[in-house]
Amino acid sequence: MMRTHYCAEVNEALAGQNVTLCGWVHRRRDLGGLVFLTLRDRTDLIQIVFEPEKAALMEEALKLRPEFVVCISGIVRLRPQDMVNSQMRTGKIEIEGASLDILNIAQTPPFLPDEQQNVHDDLRYRYRYLDLRRPEMQKKLMLRAQLTRAIRGYLDKAGFLDIETPMLTRATPEGARDYLVPSRVHPGAFYALPQSPQLFKQLLMMSGFDRYYQIVRCFRDEDLRADRQPEFTQLDIETSFMDKKAIMNLMEAMMRAIFKEVLQVDLPNPFPVMSFDEAMRRFGSDKPDLRITLEWIDIGNIVQASEFKVFSESANNPNGRVVALKLPNGAELSRKNLDDYAQWLSAYGAKGLAWLKLTEEGIQSPVAKFLSEDIIKAILARTEMQKGDILFFGAGESETVNASMGALRVKLSHEHGFVDQASWKPLWIVDWPMFEKNDLGRWQAAHHPFTAPAVSDPETLLTSAPETLRAHAYDMVLNGYEIGGGSIRIHETAMQEAVFHLLGIEHEEAYQKFGFLLEALKYGCPPHGGIAFGIDRIAMLMAGSNSIRDVIAFPKTQSAACLLTDAPAPVDAHQLSELGLKNSNSI
Repeated sequence: MMRTHYCAEVNEALAGQNVTLCGWVHRRRDLGGLVFLTLRDRTDLIQIVFEPEKAALMEEALKLRPEFVVCISGIVRLRPQDMVNSQMRTGKIEIEGASLDILNIAQTPPFLPDEQQNVHDDLRYRYRYLDLRRPEMQKKLMLRAQLTRAIRGYLDKAGFLDIETPMLTRATPEGARDYLVPSRVHPGAFYALPQSPQLFKQLLMMSGFDRYYQIVRCFRDEDLRADRQPEFTQLDIETSFMDKKAIMNLMEAMMRAIFKEVLQVDLPNPFPVMSFDEAMRRFGSDKPDLRITLEWIDIGNIVQASEFKVFSESANNPNGRVVALKLPNGAELSRKNLDDYAQWLSAYGAKGLAWLKLTEEGIQSPVAKFLSEDIIKAILARTEMQKGDILFFGAGESETVNASMGALRVKLSHEHGFVDQASWKPLWIVDWPMFEKNDLGRWQAAHHPFTAPAVSDPETLLTSAPETLRAHAYDMVLNGYEIGGGSIRIHETAMQEAVFHLLGIEHEEAYQKFGFLLEALKYGCPPHGGIAFGIDRIAMLMAGSNSIRDVIAFPKTQSAACLLTDAPAPVDAHQLSELGLKNSNSI
């Protein structure tokens, strides 16, 4: 073993003792015949001094360049009081170099590991092994390791079993989103990489393993965002003989325990619970950020008879809505500011941005002339407007209003100081719609087709209006991010077949795709439910980042490419031939 200590382990208590450290040259300075070296390992930085009395050692030290790999021995000594570096955890001591072994040299890197602010993300990902040497990145990945260790410890103590499920499985109904793997031994047939272990964990419940968990890699071939990756890690959990409330209570307790262990943060007890309908009514989002104090207000019933058709038509449309969002002391915003907001909102489908200011001179608004005095008074009263405030209006189809005004609420709050940045605001969203329409106008499961509906029998399910049905589903939200989603599952064959039927998956297709599940349900399936948490997202929030790429060792770009390995990449004709495939580009 080369080293005796990591850098962070060296402190004043070791003064006068000999230590051996290994790591990378972070910085070298030559001052007055002395060579000062900053050594870096994954725990911290430490200063080493080479003095001129040791000529051969000095000569060797002068060869050092950034990112050389070295092993150094020396005596720990206290720094003079006026030389203490309060910016370093090891700033009260330094090492008097006694030996130096250059283990490997390094070319001049494309960037130094402490220069992130000047480095484009593409360059960071291309040379990720250099990027990961930065203390900031190493802290984030070590925090992630703490997180998964805390999760395992909690669930192990709670009687859960860590059980692995297959990586090569069958394509799901959303097959276009699966990553497919061709089989050499079964020409023309394909495995799929799992989007989730959903069916396998339900089968484990049928097998009698009533408390299962797994920290598992999952895959989705879909468009990416800052908080999405084609491969991601989730904490997968399933339980038997527990109802929704019991599962939610257990998962809440787990989150409080891991936040306390990893960040020394006390999350609320209990978490607030909000229905899906209330969240959409108040925030236009199923994952509202409760750190934000701004909240919009429905004014549809006030403007139903308005002469302003944009308002009245939206208010009288069953699929429309009209809302007002108040920004306290926002009347100082210039016309250019307001035009900029309107332009920004066009990306969310908004066709404009109506506003109203209440100033010392009275009402200022481009739409005031279309609104009666009574309507304006009612709007001002409902929104509790004060002089100096401004109202922003959203009107149109509910989906567009929710997206645009929800985004505006977040943007205004961050820009004008209406976010409690230091707080943690978890909540549960419950009473989800069971079904929703897809782009083709067909019903699809709002969560997944194995979620139990809030009806007691299949006949009621099939004769009810699908849009009114609610699911036994629950999502955990934290600071505006969905970090976990789960539900009580269907545990009876007849109900599962009825859900498939409503989704347009008829008997033959259902048994072709899910015959193993439908068969298993016939042999004594217990009531069960579970949840899956996004490990990447939780780690991102804990680390104070805004992208999960910061807490993934080797992430993909937004185009699902790995710049480090240049993947995905073509394969040669021989490999394709063995798999019974042809490259369409060569035809």
